[in-house]
Amino acid sequence: MTGLDTNVLVRYLVQDDKKQSKLAAESIRKATAEGKGCYINHIVLCELVWVLESAYGFEKKTIESVLEKILSTKQLDVELKDIVRQAVHDYRVGKGDFADYLIGRTNQTQGCAYTTTFDRALKNVTAFVVLE
Repeated sequence: MTGLDTNVLVRYLVQDDKKQSKLAAESIRKATAEGKGCYINHIVLCELVWVLESAYGFEKKTIESVLEKILSTKQLDVELKDIVRQAVHDYRVGKGDFADYLIGRTNQTQGCAYTTTFDRALKNVTAFVVLE
């Protein structure tokens, strides 16, 4: 298996730098052709969402679609895929950031009753307790 860094995944998805996009696509194609697949961890997903929002100005709906496509691509092995699916759903219906929902869901799987935060956007999310 080949791990993907955020910058490779961004170039592969956005195709905004001809040379790097080609290299990213070739690398992913090579890994999948060899039957290895590509691994995407939670940090890469969080960075990906941040980059798509801040650097490219993608709307939330577009980012959700990108995440869903990543999750449904069999050649891409996403860390704790079911947790990520839940976090994507939370992101879709909530006011918080994707990273926050992924943190909350991951913490729950580790036995945390809740995650404390100062982020008021998470006030009505059961996985969080907002400190006031």
